[in-house]
Amino acid sequence: MNAQKFEPDNGQVLVFIGQDLEAVGGLKDYTKGYTDYFKTPAGITVYTNLSPGDESYGYYNKGLDGIKTMANWGAGDTHADIYLQDSTFKNTAIAIGLSFVNHEKNIAKGQHDHLIEELAEWIIASNRPIFLRIGYEFDGWDWNHYNRKQYLKAWKRIHTIFKTMQVNNVALVWQSKGTGSDQKVLEQWYPGDDLVDWCGYSYFGQPDQEMLTFARQHNKPVFIAEATPVREIDNLYFNSDLKDENIDKVIWDEWFEPFFKTIRDNLDVIKAFSYINVDWASQPMWITNPTFQKVDSRIQVSKYVSIKWEEEMEKPLYLNASDALWEKLLKN
Repeated sequence: MNAQKFEPDNGQVLVFIGQDLEAVGGLKDYTKGYTDYFKTPAGITVYTNLSPGDESYGYYNKGLDGIKTMANWGAGDTHADIYLQDSTFKNTAIAIGLSFVNHEKNIAKGQHDHLIEELAEWIIASNRPIFLRIGYEFDGWDWNHYNRKQYLKAWKRIHTIFKTMQVNNVALVWQSKGTGSDQKVLEQWYPGDDLVDWCGYSYFGQPDQEMLTFARQHNKPVFIAEATPVREIDNLYFNSDLKDENIDKVIWDEWFEPFFKTIRDNLDVIKAFSYINVDWASQPMWITNPTFQKVDSRIQVSKYVSIKWEEEMEKPLYLNASDALWEKLLKN
């Protein structure tokens, strides 16, 4: 298949870390995150929105929050500009989760064009590879409730504006929640081969492989855009706290090993992953959430998992930040 935008060479996978400033670390005011203990990743993950006026845990959106300004929706501080201004991340790509729940019709009608244009300008000025996850987890019916018709129209409008403004350093990622959507559902929600650069999905418990099947059929690379160790059996959630020395080895065996095996077994399509390195249980958004309330996925809090992680990351298939990274990515 022909290489897609920013797709690495066959057999190589981009390593991203997310999903807030504290989780990533390596910064003046955030010094206990992933990057303070491990290699600077190929990319980092941030979030923003096209949802002015909406509220989350006391924070009211203005639109494009977390890009040029600090934002916190109850899940950690987010501020993309901080990465652009710090030399630690001079060679990292950025994956942006772009939410617009409740606003897809407004976008389709052109009412948020000014925000889309402002985001396009920021992406161009970033002068680095940007992966934009438009309306991520479109099939998360319980929390995102997108309208399919308007979602697809919104996606097309964003694509059209970006094309008109010649935003050449962006790859558009279409991301499923990773479970429960069969091929028929995915086809119904798919914006189209000409509008999508990458397919993506979330990897929390043990997701299905529907998106991998779909991506192969459409000749698209896959980004595991959100991944964190959730131990789940039949909607029962078990302790996934890496601080707990009694279970960190179990978590490695039950979640990390299958996760890395999934990547190795599907290197023909899986070309990037983003690991969420967060103490979920400490953040207001997740304290009462059954999926994440027992999760501390910070690798550095477990000596055992840290050693195993570093061993895995030393394998040549994983790409971290380097002076040569962008040259590799920008050729596609």
